[in-house]
Amino acid sequence: MKFVGKMRQRGQGMMEYVIIVALIAVAAIGVYSMFGKTVRNQTAGLSKEMAGSDSSTQIQAAGTSATSAATRGNTTKGLGEYNKDNDQN
Repeated sequence: MKFVGKMRQRGQGMMEYVIIVALIAVAAIGVYSMFGKTVRNQTAGLSKEMAGSDSSTQIQAAGTSATSAATRGNTTKGLGEYNKDNDQN
């Protein structure tokens, strides 16, 4: 009977781990959907600078994207409208 109890504890520990990983994944998806465009523009600017080219366009686009993300983050909306801004782009 003690063997069955240990199996339940292992299963419970694994389930807790899965829940934590799922929460982290959902948070990462939310952050990426909010700041993904900014990160892509910054990466493009960095790669152009490393290649020796001017990257002022990408840096300006990253700033614009960051401002847009901050504005969207400060607006209150329901779940039905959550991804509406991303669908329009």
